[in-house]
Amino acid sequence: MTAGPQASALLLDLLPIPAAIISDTGAGLAFEAVNRGFRSAGLGVVAAQSPLVRLLGARIIAFLDSGERISEFDWQFGDSVDCRYFSVRLARPPVPGQDHRCLLTLIDQTGQFRTEHSLRREMMTDSLTGLPNRAGFADQLESAIANRARDSYAVLAINLDRFSRVNACMGGLAGDELLISVARRLKGALRARDTIARVGGDEFAILMAIEEGAAEVLQLARRLENALATPFRLSDFEIRVDCSIGIALGADERGEAEELIRHAQFAVKRSKKSGRVEIYQTRAFDLARAKFSIETELRRAIDAGELELHLQPICDLSTGRITSFEALSRWTNECGVSVPPSDFIPVAEEAGLIVPLGRWAMGEAARTLAEWDRAAGGCCGVNVAVNLSAIQLQRDQVANMVGQALATHGLDGRRLTLELTESAIVADPDGVSNTIHALKELGTTLAMDDFGTGYSNLAYLQRLPIDVLKIDRSFVSGMLADRDKVAIVRAILGLAQALGMKTTAEGIETPELAQTLTALGCGYGQGYLYARPLPADQAFGLLSSVNV
Repeated sequence: MTAGPQASALLLDLLPIPAAIISDTGAGLAFEAVNRGFRSAGLGVVAAQSPLVRLLGARIIAFLDSGERISEFDWQFGDSVDCRYFSVRLARPPVPGQDHRCLLTLIDQTGQFRTEHSLRREMMTDSLTGLPNRAGFADQLESAIANRARDSYAVLAINLDRFSRVNACMGGLAGDELLISVARRLKGALRARDTIARVGGDEFAILMAIEEGAAEVLQLARRLENALATPFRLSDFEIRVDCSIGIALGADERGEAEELIRHAQFAVKRSKKSGRVEIYQTRAFDLARAKFSIETELRRAIDAGELELHLQPICDLSTGRITSFEALSRWTNECGVSVPPSDFIPVAEEAGLIVPLGRWAMGEAARTLAEWDRAAGGCCGVNVAVNLSAIQLQRDQVANMVGQALATHGLDGRRLTLELTESAIVADPDGVSNTIHALKELGTTLAMDDFGTGYSNLAYLQRLPIDVLKIDRSFVSGMLADRDKVAIVRAILGLAQALGMKTTAEGIETPELAQTLTALGCGYGQGYLYARPLPADQAFGLLSSVNV
């Protein structure tokens, strides 16, 4: 850069990119030389009239005043319609006395930038509806979180009910057509400042600007429901589309965009169950997370055989002798905390763990009874009752499982009582009926647990080979002070007698209650009056002391 202006211009013209030699004259910047690419780019030939100097002059002067030899940065030139993007490089010669001059080169990256922008737009857009997809929605939500007050926005998640039936019955094209129509209607119900996206197969999300609090969000939710109220016309059918709506308020959140979307989707799941618009509640979410924690630990406990079987005696009310024990699963987690069955059994049913849990309980009950027989030198004189879950009856080959447990431990089927609930029978009457008859062929006793708390369909009692009715503790507890409960218990006992069934009352806690039930004709009972659920060795000790 020490050559004359003409030589410098000739050298610059050899460069395939826009270039200029710029100097600081003290009165301002001047072009000592510019090449053909620089002029073709519309950057001027006179510094005073150059848009480059106008826009970057201060930065160039700052570079010349600094001690840096090289500086690189990106520059956007032009309006939004015809904008160009350059990578700018400033370099000064390592020659004493030349610090007031620098070589400026520009690499045009407009094509690359536009390609990246186009690809990004495609990645952020749902190809079917033209709306932002989940990634695009999260990007816009991140911007809202960064630039707005937390109480000025909310996320609504909208899930279409029964959409899978449209796909199954009418085909994917009809389903796509329905999604496009739904997207249009939902968008038409929004204000200009709200954003809608398709974040899943049949799920949409809305980023809503709030001015008047949660009531404004609920008002929008009603508009969205109304927008979908009119049936959609697909081929020769009119399809009514209902939706479930969940809301997460920005004011309640402190996390990232994905967390806010996840909370809105959690509220949608609650909306599906309740049938109304749901606003995310931290407590409900914490309970759900606690369930996931229980599921994880319970799965490990089942695999590692860390559960324990406790047994509660069932006694003959007239003699006080123990006739059987009910087997109950107990679990102490890794932290040494005893988890109540009311907490982990529903989680096991929901997570599909009830099948391995039920198999473990059946095998453990049969093993325990066989050990007691060996310790007694023959039959120990009692049976064991094991609960069967409705989900277990639907998903497992229960009769085969019970038969295998009996065969493995050399037990007669008459030593085993299987307790079912009314809900288990109602859920799949035909399937359960087949299973029950298969269990009876094994010689087992069948009891209907918690009788009176479910559907109490008498037709099932008449048709199915039920041997025992267990009266739920809700009728037994406090019965002495409630004539209505006495009437209910008397009716159940009369029904059982008419059908030739035995009866067991649950929840007996006082001698007076036991005497009253005996007088009413109840044959058997269990409860804290006799014993709490005990570990197997303690239960056998109780059996040995009571049945002398």
